[in-house]
Amino acid sequence: MVLILLALAPLARADDGVLKIGSKRFTESYVLGEILTQTAAPHGGASHRQGLGNTAIVLAALQAGSIDVYPEYLGTIDLEILKNPTPTSLAQMRVALQKIGLGVGVPLGFNNTYALAVRGDSADSADRGAISRLSQLASHPELKFGLSHEFIGRADGWTGLAQRYGLPQTPRGLDHGIAYAAQAGRQVDVIDIYSTDAKIAQYKLRVLDDDLHYFPRYDAVLLYRLDAPQRFPAQWQAISALEGRIAAADMIAMNAAVEVQQRSFATVAADWLRHAPAAGAPVRSTLMARLFDDKLLQLTGQHLFLVFAAVGLACLAGIPLGVLAAFAPRLRQPVLALTGVLQTVPSLALLAMLIALLGMIGTVPALVALFVYALLPIVRNTCTGILQVPAGLRTAALALGLTPRQRLLHVDLPLALPVILAGVKTAAILSVGTATIAAFIGAGGFGERITIGLALNDNTMLLAGAIPAAVLALLTQAGFELLERRLTPARRRKQSQV
Repeated sequence: MVLILLALAPLARADDGVLKIGSKRFTESYVLGEILTQTAAPHGGASHRQGLGNTAIVLAALQAGSIDVYPEYLGTIDLEILKNPTPTSLAQMRVALQKIGLGVGVPLGFNNTYALAVRGDSADSADRGAISRLSQLASHPELKFGLSHEFIGRADGWTGLAQRYGLPQTPRGLDHGIAYAAQAGRQVDVIDIYSTDAKIAQYKLRVLDDDLHYFPRYDAVLLYRLDAPQRFPAQWQAISALEGRIAAADMIAMNAAVEVQQRSFATVAADWLRHAPAAGAPVRSTLMARLFDDKLLQLTGQHLFLVFAAVGLACLAGIPLGVLAAFAPRLRQPVLALTGVLQTVPSLALLAMLIALLGMIGTVPALVALFVYALLPIVRNTCTGILQVPAGLRTAALALGLTPRQRLLHVDLPLALPVILAGVKTAAILSVGTATIAAFIGAGGFGERITIGLALNDNTMLLAGAIPAAVLALLTQAGFELLERRLTPARRRKQSQV
């Protein structure tokens, strides 16, 4: 595995000559990332690693050097990243960040604070219709809260808010992109929002007043590696010119252009940089247009590489482990238990740990994660297949003078081949679906469309990513069944059919 990681490491450093810009997985961060990229690109090159997940993942990527800069908010830096119990000054933040090799600067010009909102027409009762302040929520324990997972877990999120206002409710975790639809469908009553969300007006929400002043200011800034300005002086000078230029109204309009008018992040950013209004008739792309856009071949190639490279590596490690488990009864349970435990590690948690351990984002940590998840069916089926070889055949092989190695290669593995192939097939099909998580750390694949669709609550974009993944899974299954037919003798096929 060490040799494999060393061989794959250049893939993650292929764009070291350009400024690497990251963004989180919500509309505004995508748009700001595109603005930074398009501003810096003409001055020496820039690349955008978009939709890298929540604060923990994108911060780990920044500290590892996989990205050089990303748009962040002062409140998040102060309370979530630096873990300060109370808000501090910008100068104090700079001193604390410098100790971990990071810097903060280039205030973009708007404040995007957290808030909670209810439906504007939520007059289910006279009392509920009068809710306008956060302090009033405590007297309505029947209200259903649907909050983003990051907000629930943040130091400046739900826990502190509930303590400050004495809220008795237990929130349900929802992806930020689908929370609006869930609220409109009356599945939840209260959601967390950003003050620059375009959907506040679209869904006619009532933003609740933070009357006890819990939330700090969330001025948009750039969080960067301290060496970035020296390594990329021309690009840095260009993006520094964005300081103070993006007004809150501009940001709301750009978010609306993406979420309501369904324009692309890149187009909206380019329009704003040309000082053109982000307006116009909604662009309703059909499913076929989304499916067969100019990125289909690129995403397909990335997805295929992730799946088959990971399964190939899992075969190289899993088949010998399965053989070891079959012939060493004392090791059988530990080996199977270890691969089983690895399978239970949540995918996003594993990716976050791998970013910190490997010091990179993109292809390499995604391959390691997929390799881990592909091990169990290969190891288990190899062990099971060899144990099912009749003892009489093994005895006959020894009587003919075959060495243990010859018996393994010419008797045990050929007879266990159908069961081993079934395990490899299972691993490959599962990997096709699991590989969609690679987009959360910038490794591409069909998951890139899925993450964008989740961020925008865009079902068409979700389907444009899910359908090719499902088709690829079916093709993978068909391919392995064809391979099984070619490798399995006809007599054994007839016996299995009987």
